[in-house]
Amino acid sequence: MRTIEVIMFSVLRQKPGFYGRLWKLSLPIILQNLITTSLGFVDTFMVGLLGNDELSAVTAANTPIFLVQVIIFGVMSGLTILVCQYWGKGDTVSINRVMGVAAYAGFVVSGLAALVLFLFPEWVMGLVTNNAGLIVLGAPYVRIVGISYVFNAVSSVYVGMQRSTENPGFGMVVFAISMLLNTFLNYCLIFGKFGAPRLEIAGAALATLTARVVEFAIVFVYAVTNRRIPLAPRALLRPGKAMAKSAVVYAGPVIVNETLWGLGTAVMTAIMGHTVISADMLAAYAIMGNIDKFATVACFGLAGSTAVIVGKRIGERASDEEVYNLSYCLLLVSFLLGAGVAVALAVLLPTLFIPILYPLFSLTETAVKVAVTMCTVYIVMMPMKSFDVSNITGVLRAGGDARAAAILDLLPLWLVAVPLTALTGLVLNAPIWLVCLSIYSENICKMPAGFFRFRSRKWINDVTIREGET
Repeated sequence: MRTIEVIMFSVLRQKPGFYGRLWKLSLPIILQNLITTSLGFVDTFMVGLLGNDELSAVTAANTPIFLVQVIIFGVMSGLTILVCQYWGKGDTVSINRVMGVAAYAGFVVSGLAALVLFLFPEWVMGLVTNNAGLIVLGAPYVRIVGISYVFNAVSSVYVGMQRSTENPGFGMVVFAISMLLNTFLNYCLIFGKFGAPRLEIAGAALATLTARVVEFAIVFVYAVTNRRIPLAPRALLRPGKAMAKSAVVYAGPVIVNETLWGLGTAVMTAIMGHTVISADMLAAYAIMGNIDKFATVACFGLAGSTAVIVGKRIGERASDEEVYNLSYCLLLVSFLLGAGVAVALAVLLPTLFIPILYPLFSLTETAVKVAVTMCTVYIVMMPMKSFDVSNITGVLRAGGDARAAAILDLLPLWLVAVPLTALTGLVLNAPIWLVCLSIYSENICKMPAGFFRFRSRKWINDVTIREGET
């Protein structure tokens, strides 16, 4: 025990200024996530005021949208692997090439998704729930909101590039403006305020589309005028076969990872949408999703900083031992952060969530019971979840070990969580606590397997290619 304590404290001792730099990188990402989450919660609250069924319908409708979002996140994460290391080398032309590959990929994926969602909204909704009332309510939302992610895909690629080159404040400002506008328009269009028509759920979708267009416009103007990472049109529009191949090798597994993870999460939502108490399960899951976003803003902020710091040091050709110890420190900080968040949630559940938050959404008694149980199980898993986020999306991916990261992320979901949730929720009609435990069971498997991979040190790789090879 004494030896473990010594090792832990030794890796936490870093060079002067390290934690200040970590905080400087993490804070804008945390604030960006907090702003987005806060306003997303307001959106959920506004829709929830329309009724329990409306909230459930939007939750179901957002499931295919969520899949598009995680694919875009996968493109951004794949971008991070290469950009961070090129940033360490000071190669801005290659950064433009990476950005070009990512932008093409994001545009194609989001464009195809928007087309399917626009033409076949009822069919897409039918994949998530068999509740005819929810399908009718959610179809107009799906048709409109899918278009917004065509704009969001391109914007996110550029914001991801700026974050990977130690400028996370730009994304914070852009998404803050976008989300504030989205919230204001939601208020106007959902409830028919300030002379706007009362469109209810369809109004929420129109508000999102408008905000994403404005977001894209801001990013475009900044990209054209910015001189920190100047645009190189030739490299951006014609990235080259070598760069495309490199992106497939290192970013491809990340995109597949996020796509299959998002699909697994969508399947989990679909399972809940087919339970006997589907409306109550989906409403509770929507609220828990917002709590999850609040709870993990700091975790994802730290993970984003971890990817930048580790990737840059590898690009600067730091020794494997230095990269390993640096990463060990960041993972330990992440676990301790998760434990702190868990304690905070344990205090908030009986003092804020149960007496104040849940009643705001006009939930049924059963939905409240489900929400409380979900939150209780989530609290127990929080430290492991925080570690997994930094290990998979931060350390392993930044080191170029995207395949192992994908395996660690997907196998516990598809081989443990999805089958258990289907078994307990659909076949056995098990008690609510057992269904909720099944939903979050993947975290029990991820952390030990992820730590074993980290200890192997096989993930430390320089994944960049030389300019002459592009």
